Amino acid sequence: MKQLNAAHPETVQHYAQILLQLSAKKQGRYLLGLTGSPASGKSTFSAQLVEHINETVAPGTAIVVPMDGYHYSNETLDEKGLKPLKGIPATFDASGYVELIRMLRNESSKSVFAPLFDRSIEASIENGIEILPQHRIIVSEGNYLLMNESPWNELPELFDEIWYIDSSIDLLIPRLTARHQAGGRNAEEALAKMESTDLPNAKLIESTKSRANRIVVIN
Repeated sequence: MKQLNAAHPETVQHYAQILLQLSAKKQGRYLLGLTGSPASGKSTFSAQLVEHINETVAPGTAIVVPMDGYHYSNETLDEKGLKPLKGIPATFDASGYVELIRMLRNESSKSVFAPLFDRSIEASIENGIEILPQHRIIVSEGNYLLMNESPWNELPELFDEIWYIDSSIDLLIPRLTARHQAGGRNAEEALAKMESTDLPNAKLIESTKSRANRIVVIN
């Protein structure tokens, strides 16, 4: 596995070129998974990759399809008693997400719709993302793409490659604090959320790193 700092635009260009080279070797759609801990930079890096590819090749060549749209609703989490732990694997519709990735791999002649998670309302918007036939490169980012447990363990066979976005715990903590406070939590509540959910998740996700095809290090 190769490592390179992803803090600079030239690194985005480097990985975008790798992605374009890989996709050129395959007929049909290319599916890349990006995984890593909460606040590791997955969303930013995936957006930068797609933006660079669309500017380099043609608009609409690539699209980001986040896993976050498959959060269960707050109502469902309340019923399951899982709302305080929102973000752990059990709070996602894993089967729905796996089915989406399978559909994107097997069906490229018509539009496919995916839910979009709106962090400002902590809820998913049904059919918030439209993946068109022209989208030849799909970048899907999420926490649990390399998990061994079913049905997550089907994903490595559905993606062409999965890359792990690495980031130090010293960077994760301030990013997570800012994220939770932006969502309305005070400093004490943000810390409690990190200790109950985010940091245990980070350790769980880090244990899957060895299964990645490539590692991107963000400092």
